[in-house]
Amino acid sequence: MRRLNITLPEEINEQIKSLPNKSRFIAEALKEKLERIEREKLDRLLVEGYKTTKEEDKRIDREWEKITLEGWK
Repeated sequence: MRRLNITLPEEINEQIKSLPNKSRFIAEALKEKLERIEREKLDRLLVEGYKTTKEEDKRIDREWEKITLEGWK
């Protein structure tokens, strides 16, 4: 554990002043926020990857469609 001296807006201080363990509350809130940021980053990377491979995926789908439908015509 590391002790930090932080500054909070007065309205947030008012909201958390009755909490029994402010440090744990703040640590959990930060952990949740950091996890959300990481998920959003991964989502953006996935979207980027899908966009990058979109044309190649279409080409492969067309090739497989020809092979798959070959015996049905």
